[in-house]
Amino acid sequence: MTDSGSGVVLIGGGLIGLSTAWRLAADGIQVTVCDPTPGIRTSSVAAGMLAPVTEVEYGEDALLALNLASNAAWPAFAEELEAATGLPAGLHKTGTLSVAYDADDAAAIRRLAEYQRRLGLDVEELTGRETRKREPLLAAGVTAGVWVPNDHSVNNRQTVAALLRAVELSGVRLIKRSVSRILCEGSKAVGVELDNGDPLRADQIIAAAGPWTAQLNGIPDELRPPVRPLKGEILRLRVPEAYRPALQHTVRATARGFSVYLVPRPDGELVVGATTSELGYDTRVLAGGVFALLRDARMVLPITDELELVESVAGLRPATPDNAPVLGASGLDGLLWATGHYRNGVLLTPITAQVIAETVRTGVLPELAEPFLASRFSRGDQAHGAAAAVPKVMG
Repeated sequence: MTDSGSGVVLIGGGLIGLSTAWRLAADGIQVTVCDPTPGIRTSSVAAGMLAPVTEVEYGEDALLALNLASNAAWPAFAEELEAATGLPAGLHKTGTLSVAYDADDAAAIRRLAEYQRRLGLDVEELTGRETRKREPLLAAGVTAGVWVPNDHSVNNRQTVAALLRAVELSGVRLIKRSVSRILCEGSKAVGVELDNGDPLRADQIIAAAGPWTAQLNGIPDELRPPVRPLKGEILRLRVPEAYRPALQHTVRATARGFSVYLVPRPDGELVVGATTSELGYDTRVLAGGVFALLRDARMVLPITDELELVESVAGLRPATPDNAPVLGASGLDGLLWATGHYRNGVLLTPITAQVIAETVRTGVLPELAEPFLASRFSRGDQAHGAAAAVPKVMG
């Protein structure tokens, strides 16, 4: 099969790829998404935290601005998605409680809270008693907390299901195959080759392949962004009716120096995560990871022992050297990056779709996304990646 004039081809059918396809299709642009298992891999494994404040790291001001903008966009994005599909988008607006188990843990979260306040972020320090009043089932040993009212969560599996329906209703073509190679003519990307050898031509290619970005062939090595897979194991527990709600808010805990998060769902599910390990594309769930998550979870939430373990799964985060995404021009005409979202893929779904769709429409990357060009990783004068032509794709 040879396909010419395919408009936009999106490599990757996770949250980033599907939401971008939906936005482009709404503009009347012909879109094809290539993914062997759309919505199944990283996007369905994630816990679904929307945490621009509690995830903030020292010195990541540009990423914080992007994260805050996407967090603010989530309610309207969810409302629009639900209106378009009749399915729940999964947004759960409950706020987040950061908690500390011992004195050293408390000192660590207070230092972070002080930094968050200096950035103008909305946080409130709590005593141990005040923390346990907000979440009565927390362990008596919890010594302090920080209340973050604007960090929420989504049931990302519901979001995936709604986006799959949205792209179907929008006329997006979904090809359940991997892309093995980007096809180039000179310095221009003109299409992709599928894993069965079929070529698919396109006016514009968007690579939203997450941790599999590094496996795309046909790209000059010097233009390939440094995106690598970072393994994370995650657990899903079931809270019995008698204990519901075990938690009313997302809880991010520091317990004797270890970090764990617990994300409640309205249906009684409790998501516990996540480990971090450099093991390439290995997605096996290891006993040590499950043990560590349960150990830390039960330290702050003792009833963890009495919850049913429904699922243990491992996913791959698309990590970059500076923990920030890679957005916009690639250095090849006709190819845009929308990858490398690391821990913030769910959070950054609305804003990534918005900025990439705007770039396709106008040929210009919005200012908010300029710090995340792939050219920031280049040496010497290779910043030509920032200025590579982005053709306007008309509906």
